[in-house]
Amino acid sequence: MEMEINREPEKLLLPLKTEETLQTVLQKTAELLKLADDTEISVLLVDNATIQELNRDYRGKDTPTDVLSFPQEEELDAEAEPAVIGGPSTRMLGDIVISVEKAVAQATEYGHSVERELAFLAIHGLLHLLGHDHEKGEAAKKLMRAEEKRILAALDISR
Repeated sequence: MEMEINREPEKLLLPLKTEETLQTVLQKTAELLKLADDTEISVLLVDNATIQELNRDYRGKDTPTDVLSFPQEEELDAEAEPAVIGGPSTRMLGDIVISVEKAVAQATEYGHSVERELAFLAIHGLLHLLGHDHEKGEAAKKLMRAEEKRILAALDISR
């Protein structure tokens, strides 16, 4: 999978190896999910002010959040075959936006590393790009949580 990782503002301070961690986790997740090699995503690392603005503008929620996903295509089916999701040619899945400030705060709150929290948020965001949505009822929530747990276990990422 091809990916571009950026930060906004550019002076945003990142924990050590953040970009390397995200690159590795997302690449391995793409392999587990059998996404086509030429699938593309964009990851934007931001501060709380930036993600709050995006959350307000796109979701009507005027509060910072940890991760937002903006799929390139409106409706993907989370249960579609990976070959269909990946497609035969380069396919931009969409954008994942992660608040580094929120990730650091949540890692402290949950008692695990910032690296683990960033990995979880990246996986969560990618699953949203693939059509998973924990806000579409209990069954959808269970499916997404099970997939997150499966991926984290396969990558040997624990709390």
